[in-house]
Amino acid sequence: MSSDPNQNPLDKEIENALAGVNLQDMDMSKESPQPTGKGGARLYEGVVVGVSGDDVIVELGPQMQGACALSEFETKPEPGDKHRFVLHGQEDGLWIVSMRAAQELAAWEDLEVGSLVKARVTGQNQGGLTLKIGKNEAFMPSSQVSTDRDEEISSHIGATLTAEVLEIDRSRNRVLLSRRRVQEAEQMEAMKDAAGSLVPGTVVTGKVTRIESFGAFVKLNGGIEGLLHVSNISRQRVENVSEVLAVGQELQVKILEIKDGGRRIGLGVKQLEPDPWDDVQHKYREDSVVTGKVTRIADFGAFIELEPGLEGLLHVSQLGRERIKNVGAVLSMGEEVSVRISAIEPGSKRISLSRLDSRGAVIGSEDSVDCSVIDEALAKPSQGALGTSLGDLFKKAMDPSKK
Repeated sequence: MSSDPNQNPLDKEIENALAGVNLQDMDMSKESPQPTGKGGARLYEGVVVGVSGDDVIVELGPQMQGACALSEFETKPEPGDKHRFVLHGQEDGLWIVSMRAAQELAAWEDLEVGSLVKARVTGQNQGGLTLKIGKNEAFMPSSQVSTDRDEEISSHIGATLTAEVLEIDRSRNRVLLSRRRVQEAEQMEAMKDAAGSLVPGTVVTGKVTRIESFGAFVKLNGGIEGLLHVSNISRQRVENVSEVLAVGQELQVKILEIKDGGRRIGLGVKQLEPDPWDDVQHKYREDSVVTGKVTRIADFGAFIELEPGLEGLLHVSQLGRERIKNVGAVLSMGEEVSVRISAIEPGSKRISLSRLDSRGAVIGSEDSVDCSVIDEALAKPSQGALGTSLGDLFKKAMDPSKK
């Protein structure tokens, strides 16, 4: 067996299927017409001269006549009609000829790699199925019987299959066939037709067929599949696809894009959910203090989830008054923290956060004060004459009972 790493995968597949199978033992030449010039059956052109009972008399050449069974003709032939025949021997000085055998021989000679043929399944061996194209033997490796790997190939015995010619070896009278190629072509056409009815932006129902680390494949109407990328499953971050989706699950998806004639279809589920960024400016304001959950930690900072689908970046420089080198030493995954919104950019979907209040103190620390109270007091300097001191303001800011 070949071990060439550059060997064509199909050739290797066929080679494996033929391992231990002697195609000559399949009697591939028994009663089979041979191509013209190969020393076997030859095609002769004959002219019909008349009909005698169940026989059609044909002129094959000077002083050379033959008889062909009338049953081989679809309609009763007329004198002068020309047909091709194969000779099967002589009887009482008259050649016995066959038009049907000639048609089979012509079909054999016309076979080309890539052409489609109808072949009848005659049996099964360890490598695949044995078939006949007319009277010519053919072989179909198990891997080429169907696109369904679980299909029982013995169920095809006795059936006539449409198959593609993979290989022809006329010197050995051998033909290799593939039904899988035909099915794949039919499925591709069906996909194109089905994809043609899909329009980006429409919502359809599909069923999850396969789950991968990068997303899930979803089968839509018409048997076509689309990819639901992990980033389009939910507004919330999805780390493990199998934790939110299951094979066989039905769900509604939105068609995001269609490329390569329907071969690549992008799907989305989160696009069917409200986008929290649409009203972010109405729900949040700059300099306000909010509570969020740490969802990701990186060298440059941490991402804080304010609500499902809405995250802000807490940069490492905004973690504390002192220089922080290790974000993980200050924050942990899932931890709830109070942060100040320092900037909101709806257009680029960015929220900048800080653990420092507007005066540079860590929010929640003893040094932190409610700046709104101080600003409100400082905006009313006339009250200073009533004895309100800056120290009183700090005490008031730190005492929840006086807010």
